[in-house]
Amino acid sequence: MAAGVLDAGGAVPAAAYSGELTLSVLVTCLVAASGGLIFGYDIGISGGVSQMKPFLATFFPKVLMRMADAKRDQYCVFDSHALTAFTSSLYVAGLVASLAAGRVTRWLGRRGVMLMGGALFFAGGAMTGGAVNVAMLIVGRMLLGFGVGFTNQAAPLYLAEMAPPRFRGSLTVGFQFFLSLGILIANLTNYGTARVPWGWRLSLGLAGAPAVFIVVGAFFLTDTPSSFVMRGKVDRARAALLRVRGHRADVDAELKAIVHAVEAARGSEDVGAFRRLVTWREYRPHLTFALALPLCHQLSGMMVLTFFSPLVFRVAGFGSNAALMGAVILAGVKFASLILSTLVIDRYGRKVLVIAGAALMIVCQVANAWIMGAKSGKHGEVAMPRAYSVALLVLTCVQGAGFGMSWAPLIWVIPGEIFPVEVRSAGQAVSVSVTLGLTFVQTQTFLALLCRLKYATFAYYAGWVAAMTAFVLVFMPETKGVPLESMGAVWAGHWYWRRFVGGGDGKPEQRR
Repeated sequence: MAAGVLDAGGAVPAAAYSGELTLSVLVTCLVAASGGLIFGYDIGISGGVSQMKPFLATFFPKVLMRMADAKRDQYCVFDSHALTAFTSSLYVAGLVASLAAGRVTRWLGRRGVMLMGGALFFAGGAMTGGAVNVAMLIVGRMLLGFGVGFTNQAAPLYLAEMAPPRFRGSLTVGFQFFLSLGILIANLTNYGTARVPWGWRLSLGLAGAPAVFIVVGAFFLTDTPSSFVMRGKVDRARAALLRVRGHRADVDAELKAIVHAVEAARGSEDVGAFRRLVTWREYRPHLTFALALPLCHQLSGMMVLTFFSPLVFRVAGFGSNAALMGAVILAGVKFASLILSTLVIDRYGRKVLVIAGAALMIVCQVANAWIMGAKSGKHGEVAMPRAYSVALLVLTCVQGAGFGMSWAPLIWVIPGEIFPVEVRSAGQAVSVSVTLGLTFVQTQTFLALLCRLKYATFAYYAGWVAAMTAFVLVFMPETKGVPLESMGAVWAGHWYWRRFVGGGDGKPEQRR
C-alpha cells in the first residue's frame, strides 16, 4: 500500500491529510449519496409493475392472456420482448448519457451534472406515470435513463473526492445505501398500490419524489476540490476543503496533492481522456477494471433477479401479492446486509467482502437450481410444496445478502478510487456506461434465458460468480485507506500491473 503522495515538493504522507469525520462532510456526502435513490427506485419499481394485471391489460394484453393459460410453460409466461423493452429501454438511454457525462462533468462539475440528472429523472417519472400508450411509456423510461446515466456518473465521483481517505469506503457506500433504500421503497410502493386499478400509475409517477430530493439537496452542496482545480478555481477548492474538513484543519498537504495531480494531467491534455484511457499502456489496469467490475456486478445474476423478483416468485408458485411481498423481503435483506458492509469495508478491506459475498451467492444459487428443478418439474408445471417455496425465498434472501455486502456497494466504491484524476471522469463514465449497457442486455434477455434454461439459470449465474471472483482476487489490488492521489503507487507495486504502470524499467510507459 502506498503511504505517500507526490506533490511538487516531494512526498506527502497520507497521514499528513487532516481528514476527520466532520458534520459538514457527513451532510455533504449524505446529500450526494441520495442520488442512489433515483436508480434504486427504478430498479425496484419495474418488476412489480410488470406483473400488475391493470398495467398488463393496458399495455401488454398478450402477456395477460399467457398468464391465464394453465397449460403454458411457467418459465415462459413473461417472455415478451415488448415487456422487457419497458424495463431495458431506460438503460440504453443511461448508457448514452453516462458516456456524455464524462465530458459534461469537466465543464459543469460533479454538482452540476447531479442537478441535470435529477431534473431529467423528474420529467421521466411524470411521463411514465401519465402514459397512455407504449410509445409514451418508452419515451418516459428513456428520460429516466438519461437522469440515471448523469447521476450515476457524477455522484460516486463526488463522494470519493469529498470523503477523507480512511473513511472513503464507508462514505462512498452511501450511494449504494440509498440505492438499496430506493429498491425497498419501490417494492413497498408496489405492494401497497397493487390492489388499486390505477396503482401502477402511482408507482411509476412517484419516481419524481427522489428526483426532487436530489435536485433540492444539490443546491446546498459545494463542488469537489478536484473539480474546482480542474477548472482553474484553486481558491474555491481550498474553501471546499475547509468546509468539509473543518475550518481548523490544515488542508495544505491535500490541496497540494490535488493541484499536482491536476497539473500532471494537464501536461497531456492534447490527447483526450477517453483516448488516453483506451490507448495508453499505463492506463491498461484502469481500463481493465472499468470493464471487469461491471461484469462482476452484472453476471452475479442479482441485478436481474432484483428487477424481476416478483416475476420469478410467480414462476415459483407464489400468488401475486405473495410475490410482491417476497420482493419486499428480499429488498429488506439486501438493505440490512449493506449496513453491515458499511461497518466493515474500511476495517477489513474490499477483498474480504468479495470472498464472503461470493461464497453465499454460489451456495444459494446452486441450491435454488436444485429446488426448482426437483420440486416444480421441468416446465414449472408441478405445484411446489410450501416448505420448498419458503426455502427458495430464504435462499434467495441469503443470496441477496451476499450480493448486498459485496458487489452491490463495491461497483460504486472501487471505480471511484482507482482512476487518476486525468482520466477519472472518463474512467467512471466507461464503468457506468458498461454497467448500464450490461443491464440493458441482461434485462432484455433474462426472461428469454429463464424460458430456455429454466431452473438451470441459477446454476449459470453461479458459474459466473466463481469465475469473476477468482479474477478479482488475483488481479485487483486492495484499495482500503489509500488516498486517491496515491493509487498510482499501488498499481506500480502490484505483481502483474507494474509491468504496465512502470513499463518494467521504472519509467512511465504511456503508449501501446
